[in-house]
Amino acid sequence: MTAAALFLSVLASLPEIVVITGACILLILGQFLRKGQAPVLVWASVAVVLIAASVTLMFAGEAQPAYAGMFIADRFAVFFKFVFYLATVLTFFLSRRYAETEGIGSSEYYVLLLLALSGMMIMASATDLLSVYVGVELMAICTYVLTGFLRREQRSNEAALKYVILGSVSTGIFLYGVSLVYGLTGTTQLDAMAAAVTGDPLDPGLLLAVVFIVAGLVFKVGAVPFHMWIPDVYEGAPTTITAFMSVGPKAAGFAVILRVFLNPLVATSDVWIILAVLAVVTMALGSFVALVQDNFKRLLAYSSIAHAGFAIFGVVAGGADGVASVMLYLLIYSFMNLGIFATVIMMRNGDCSGEIIEDYAGFAKSRPGLALLMLLYLFSLAGIPPTAGFFAKFYVLVALVERGFVMLAVIAVLLSAVAAYFYIRIVMVIYMREPERPFEPALTPLVRVTLAFTAVGTIGIGLFPAWFLRLAQHSVLGG
Repeated sequence: MTAAALFLSVLASLPEIVVITGACILLILGQFLRKGQAPVLVWASVAVVLIAASVTLMFAGEAQPAYAGMFIADRFAVFFKFVFYLATVLTFFLSRRYAETEGIGSSEYYVLLLLALSGMMIMASATDLLSVYVGVELMAICTYVLTGFLRREQRSNEAALKYVILGSVSTGIFLYGVSLVYGLTGTTQLDAMAAAVTGDPLDPGLLLAVVFIVAGLVFKVGAVPFHMWIPDVYEGAPTTITAFMSVGPKAAGFAVILRVFLNPLVATSDVWIILAVLAVVTMALGSFVALVQDNFKRLLAYSSIAHAGFAIFGVVAGGADGVASVMLYLLIYSFMNLGIFATVIMMRNGDCSGEIIEDYAGFAKSRPGLALLMLLYLFSLAGIPPTAGFFAKFYVLVALVERGFVMLAVIAVLLSAVAAYFYIRIVMVIYMREPERPFEPALTPLVRVTLAFTAVGTIGIGLFPAWFLRLAQHSVLGG
């Protein structure tokens, strides 16, 4: 690589460099801060993300390949990076008081979140299976540690151990698929892989390699049958980390899936059948198992599985409209899911954890404004119009119907009706039950900002969905 090429590569990856450098500086800074100076860590972390976002906007023009074709800075990556920035900054806001309450407000907590962010950013820009692996592992190792950050709680330790073991297995499966692809095509770059098989039917060996790669990637988004870790990890991890994992790593996983599986390498009916079956089974399991959950975090875990299934329907639809529908879906899901988790975090006060659905009994009578916000997020998650969640599902269904997958669209609608029940069940607890005890939610200024921002996003996209869809279409691969 020439000096000029190296310089251009550094420019293309400058946002990632900013985040990683900021994380290293923050790690050193944390060693000199005294107890009670946690706000410095929060605002320093937010500043790093905002600087990275500014740099991302500066270089958001034409696509810039880098590092000998292993990395690219294009509009597709920019879109996902801003979803990651949104998830990370709001997680910092939610962590301000929660981390102090739980005794986890050390600098390492914020450093790991920033490094996980850098891993997700690499995943969004990766154009080579090996650079995908680097991003996946950087993100995964950080989230493993963050999951077990409540060191004195057995369920947090158990969740981290389960996550590490299953995550390592999924990584091994993914790498085996990569090795098969390299053996059969002589490359790991996505474009070169496509060129190697253009015009040829996908041979059984290559199909097997694709299946292994699918298995490794769908673990990151929580699709069946690689969903087993999600309920326990979501329940055992600190709630702020659960909120982060439900949005950031899931979006990063879909960014990779869209790059890999809309590639001509796998544009065959056999692979679409695999993805269609994954979508139906994932959404069905998430929707039906959530019906019997009493723990709010576990319910949201199965809700996350169901939403992953619905997003996979958009991948099945394919084409520019299918890709744009998935991107819009993930953006909307980020707003409404971070909003509902913010309500869980604000309930963490005294001996109330906010993790049991019964904790919200009669909440509308004591806190009508906050109950209305919860109603907004729950209706949006259920896909009830005119919330943004309705349009997220609507555009995926339109993409399916336009590509001729009418039966899949019908199945998606029916399963959405099942999923709507468990959201409405929570609404009934909030509005139809009497309060069991007086309670004062932990509403800090930053939690209020998070609730307001996510509410505006959920309402705003619902009011102007076409504008946001055009933004996603503008960011589609090759656009």
